[in-house]
Amino acid sequence: MGIHEFATWQIQCAVEQSGSEHPILAKKPLLTVAVPVFNELATLLEIHKRILSVPLDLEILYVDDGSTDGSREVLMEQIAGTDARVRVVLHDVNQGKGAAIMTAIEHAAGELFIVQDADLEYEPLDYVRLVEVFNKPAVQVVYGSRFLKRRHPENMKLTNWLANRILTITTNVLVPGAGISDEATCYKVFRTQMLKLVPLHARRFDFCPEITMKVLRRGHAIHEVPISYSARTEAQGKKIKWTDAFDAFSALLRYRFSRDY
Repeated sequence: MGIHEFATWQIQCAVEQSGSEHPILAKKPLLTVAVPVFNELATLLEIHKRILSVPLDLEILYVDDGSTDGSREVLMEQIAGTDARVRVVLHDVNQGKGAAIMTAIEHAAGELFIVQDADLEYEPLDYVRLVEVFNKPAVQVVYGSRFLKRRHPENMKLTNWLANRILTITTNVLVPGAGISDEATCYKVFRTQMLKLVPLHARRFDFCPEITMKVLRRGHAIHEVPISYSARTEAQGKKIKWTDAFDAFSALLRYRFSRDY
């Protein structure tokens, strides 16, 4: 299926338990949008609306990671069953963002795969420019960079900015020639067939450094596209903190020299 073919497709809408196989598709979707959800009641319906507005052939795959704030009920009662493109997978208990992403990878049926946080920091309409890069058959990985448009993204705390800079510089030092500007971006797009071959172990926010290091070690260039970004605050529900950068830094070092890639 070509990148610009916005063909329609049909998929059985289902609420599934983690580990079950995806329904049989009439046609393979272009892009699987994986949305890890953990206590995102305030923004869940709005991000769903924004994803639906994207003019691409989508599979929208929500993975509820044991939410306790009503997000799970919204997914079950107001999102699942309302659109043929949507599927919902449930974790019985909270396992971490990385675990939710790995569940989504197992269930993904799209030609391409992207992670979408359930908050409103990122703009789903940017999918279009990210997907366009895959017109070149050799491209396997595209990142949406928050730092190509502006040096300091809107509302990003200085500590978080510094953490992002350190992780990106570390990546470029550990893998000469990587040349990326935003290692920790949420908008990472992969050819799904390639992604399913990468052995992943991260259960929390260390998914980003693990997948970044492993695709680079496999010889895949990371292409970047500028994207929109407006950081939310901890009061608004932001879960990752600048202190998580220590775990991410450790993961970069670990996976740079691990034999498992």
